[in-house]
Amino acid sequence: MASQRQILFNAFDMNCVGHQSPGLWRHPQDQSRDYNKLSYWTDLAQTLEKGLFDGLFIADVLGPYDIYGGNSNAALTSGAQVPVNDPFLLVSAMAAVTKHLGFGVTAGTAYEHPFPFARRLATLDHLTNGRVGWNVVTGYLPSAARNMGNDDQMEHDRRYDHADEYLEVIYKLLEGSWEDDAVQFDRESGVFTDFTKVHNIAHEGEFFRVPGAAVTEPSPQRTPVIYQAGASTRGRVFSAKHAEATFMNSPTPELLGESIAKTRAALVEAGRDPYDMRVFGMQTVVTGATDAEAQEKYRDLAQYADVEGALSLMSGWMGTDFSKYDLDAPIGHIESNAIQSAAETFRRASGDGEEWTVRKLAEWVGVGGFGPVLIGSGATVAEELIRIQDETDVDGFNLAYHITPGTFEDIVEYVVPELQERGRYKTEYSEGTLRHKLFGQGDHLPETHVGASYKLGASSLV
Repeated sequence: MASQRQILFNAFDMNCVGHQSPGLWRHPQDQSRDYNKLSYWTDLAQTLEKGLFDGLFIADVLGPYDIYGGNSNAALTSGAQVPVNDPFLLVSAMAAVTKHLGFGVTAGTAYEHPFPFARRLATLDHLTNGRVGWNVVTGYLPSAARNMGNDDQMEHDRRYDHADEYLEVIYKLLEGSWEDDAVQFDRESGVFTDFTKVHNIAHEGEFFRVPGAAVTEPSPQRTPVIYQAGASTRGRVFSAKHAEATFMNSPTPELLGESIAKTRAALVEAGRDPYDMRVFGMQTVVTGATDAEAQEKYRDLAQYADVEGALSLMSGWMGTDFSKYDLDAPIGHIESNAIQSAAETFRRASGDGEEWTVRKLAEWVGVGGFGPVLIGSGATVAEELIRIQDETDVDGFNLAYHITPGTFEDIVEYVVPELQERGRYKTEYSEGTLRHKLFGQGDHLPETHVGASYKLGASSLV
């Protein structure tokens, strides 16, 4: 479907040194070693706001990647998403030095009870003046499950059943517990909160029992914008029910377009408008003043890629121990449909007709992770992003970094002005909450959203 809508940008980051490009922390211009300093994050937030980014999307895992070799040694050695700190604690500081930038924060439903988590969401929504989104994940690393006292993650579809009820509790607390005017703040009468306007949710479900009311007053969005990235059949059903934004990781525009079409169709099946959800495709950009400069940057970056770190991440993503294969073994000789399929996808993405080895697959993943890499001048990149949006119906891009903050500084300097010149990127922020900025409508959940049914007065709470 052709489109003339403006492109949205999220920066894709993680509170660690090696998010999608393990080994590139060794590059002399990379500053990700400062991930545990507040100034790193506040400076990054200001850079993104200068470039009118819609948000900073912060990934997270609770556990190391330990499928490769049966342990976490390679992940630890290469800094592949470990050590990793809590993403939530970054947001208040970044919000204090920005006015418009949104924050999509990843948190799982498996290991924290929804009652205290609802308070954390509401607190951040207050402190950011409604600029928070929650990326809902159900968890996939067995190491996280073991450290929380379980043998493994809950069965795949069962995790989504659990998450459905988790969201139901969150909606009841944040949408249906306190009336809009419950807080009176009446100095003369001495009434701060009218207790008759605060209601117990009386939730009794299969997984949770929450009898009482939320302990936070309504925040600007009440429920933060819901992100979700489930790609399985069950995950897509969950996303169609709850999500307002989704993140897709497809190495080629063709695969991205197919996934988006399925997502739009799932929204319709769920009784929603097909454009009730903003779709972000993962993208790594290497750019400069000219195409030649960008190509030289990529060659420079590639020499720092850590092969074992990349294979550690891939082993976790694909559930396959890549340490069992020789690095120079042709992919075609490996008896794994998943690995051969991945290699074929990357071969198509790179335009390389040669047979790929495990090493070459790891080197490709080493700069940009599982997503596509776009190399070129600001004009070249802008034209390609426009083409991708027009051909795939994507709303915007989750921009992964190779080095940080250099990746984002380059995009702000070279790509954003070219998109603006073509009328495909905003020239100023709109006012309002994150939900309002993304959709151009009200700050609260739209009536068509499942969470809206938990607003006070709805039949589900009567």
